[in-house]
Amino acid sequence: MTQPVLEHTIVRGPEEPRSWLYLIHGIYGSGRNWGNIARPLVAAEPGWGVVLVDLRLHGGSRTGFDAPHTLLRCAEDVLRLESHLGLPADVLLGHSFGGKVALVRAEQAPHPRQVWVIDSTLRVGPPTGSAWRVIEIVRTLPRSFSSREELADMMVSHGFARPVGLWLAMNLERGADGFVWKLDWQGVEEMLLDYFSADVWPVIEQPPVGTDFHIVRATESDAIDAESRARVRSAGESNGRVSLHEIPGGHWVNVDNPEGVLDALMRFLPAPI
Repeated sequence: MTQPVLEHTIVRGPEEPRSWLYLIHGIYGSGRNWGNIARPLVAAEPGWGVVLVDLRLHGGSRTGFDAPHTLLRCAEDVLRLESHLGLPADVLLGHSFGGKVALVRAEQAPHPRQVWVIDSTLRVGPPTGSAWRVIEIVRTLPRSFSSREELADMMVSHGFARPVGLWLAMNLERGADGFVWKLDWQGVEEMLLDYFSADVWPVIEQPPVGTDFHIVRATESDAIDAESRARVRSAGESNGRVSLHEIPGGHWVNVDNPEGVLDALMRFLPAPI
């Protein structure tokens, strides 16, 4: 069955864009979560435009997508969006789950010039980390909430920062009995299980010709462990096209330290063509 086109938001600067950056959010998020990066970026970097993507089961792309809900399916969704818009991705940036989507998409032609992977778990293993912990916590929570603030308070009680709890609460909608989830938790869990089991090292260690990779670790997150960091550095030494950066902040570094993310992008983003 034909899959729908992903919902998206196009962000332009003062000039007509000549090159395009596709920004792919992480699990539980949506494209608009990264508007605080996209808007100042296009204002400061004339000639660049940004496509804020809503992945399947998220944001405006919550319905109409058939299982299986995997990284490959998500990458195919992004490629179909590029074709629909007639705007091939010059740069792909993905956060967490979206980082691995970007890596899988980078293996497919047309290959991007640059890929940014923001605090994605690169090792293959059992589910772990803060994104998986959210699922474990949600299993213990009530099915509805009196307000979004109530959910945020519950997440704080489980050790999450309040801004992260409020961000997660954006996935609630008002129902007959209060605020209820608008996320397909079964589908989201399927996506996360594939994320943790997917081996993306081949594309990092043998990048497509003409593609550079920038792997970003959030310093207060354990998503990219020491072994993975060493392997990234080794890949860079071997192929000359992989770099490791460290930005202060937790896993949701776009919330914790948007200035740090923006600064890294502006230092290494290629000139528009």
